[in-house]
Amino acid sequence: MKQQRKSRQRQLILDTVMTRCDHPTADQIYLDVRAKDEKISRGTVYRNLGVLSEDGEVTNVKVPGASADRYDSRLDLHYHLYCINCGGVFDAPLPYRPEFDQRVEEETGFQVIRHRSIFEGICPECAKKMEKQKNMEV
Repeated sequence: MKQQRKSRQRQLILDTVMTRCDHPTADQIYLDVRAKDEKISRGTVYRNLGVLSEDGEVTNVKVPGASADRYDSRLDLHYHLYCINCGGVFDAPLPYRPEFDQRVEEETGFQVIRHRSIFEGICPECAKKMEKQKNMEV
């Protein structure tokens, strides 16, 4: 891959992702960046997020069934939780299991680089709201 120059805009986008721990969408990042630089375009943010992801400076979290990819400042291998109610994405408190990669390699001959897992369910906040609504209906 060709060496990308470090632009002021790219650094602003990277800094914005690094300040968030809620796995924001590109649109959420755009709104944050736009508040700091009103001249930056949506295309510039999307393009630079792609470059930052390719360069390994941020992680692109692809959530099946979600309307948009998310971005993560954590670069270590880890799992995610996805709330099917509110769409929130959270880090799962589990260690990465490299033995899964080894097992798949041994059984298939496939050279595994990593695996990604997303657990789907209802987050505690949504569960509380749902329980509260359920109790109000009774």
